[in-house]
Amino acid sequence: MTLRLDYFFAFLRHKTLFAQLVRREVAGRYRGSLLGVFWAFATPLLMLSVYAFVFVGVFSMRWPGAESAGGTIYVLQLFTGLIVFNFFSEVVSRSPFQVLEQPNLVKRVVFPLELLAHVSLSAALVHLAISSLILLAALLFTTGLSPHAVFAPLALLPLLLMALGLSWLLSALGVYARDLGQFIGLLVSLLLFLSPVFYSLERLPESIRRWMSFNPLTLPIENLRRCLFPGSEAMDWRAWAVSLAAGVFVMWLGASVFARTRDGFSDVI
Repeated sequence: MTLRLDYFFAFLRHKTLFAQLVRREVAGRYRGSLLGVFWAFATPLLMLSVYAFVFVGVFSMRWPGAESAGGTIYVLQLFTGLIVFNFFSEVVSRSPFQVLEQPNLVKRVVFPLELLAHVSLSAALVHLAISSLILLAALLFTTGLSPHAVFAPLALLPLLLMALGLSWLLSALGVYARDLGQFIGLLVSLLLFLSPVFYSLERLPESIRRWMSFNPLTLPIENLRRCLFPGSEAMDWRAWAVSLAAGVFVMWLGASVFARTRDGFSDVI
């Protein structure tokens, strides 16, 4: 367990290197583009506009219990789900290539490779924070914020731990199984429609809801909505505790697999 905690706190032990890598990761995505970091704000807004046009403008979708508010609540609920999905998608989709794309770092014996997962997670958190600020501003000018909004970071904590663990796990396995990246890309695309992003769980039959609970995105999305939107039910703390335990387990598993396989990375790459 000491080794697993050592992996978890790697960003603190190498905080200077960690900060440099995160800045490079975020800036590198927009380097050379005309709008630069502005794309981090523009992209979620553009995607939201497209989804709002399709689901509200074309299909006239309304959120259960808020039909009188027109499409506004639906758009904001949709955006909440997209924020969670985009964060998870960004971390998981890049993970199989995380080590493969850094052969020079792999060859360096002294470089803490476990730090790469922290860098990927933190870069995704930057985009999550930007999208969240847009959502909070929209809520303040429309419905207002729920008093439970202070619990929003806690609602996402289990997903953060799980994403970190999956990043270690998939980056390690991706070195030895090069097709993994293609499979994960397909799985993430399917997950968008198998998660309560475009719809509420209330619209699903009870038998399907039971299966939806195994989706790692279901509870974070639902709990975040409960935290932010006025009039929503309180967050399901019992389910949250179970998901937190699952997140800790996935993080431990990912760190264990990464630690056991990292010595062979240089031979394969």
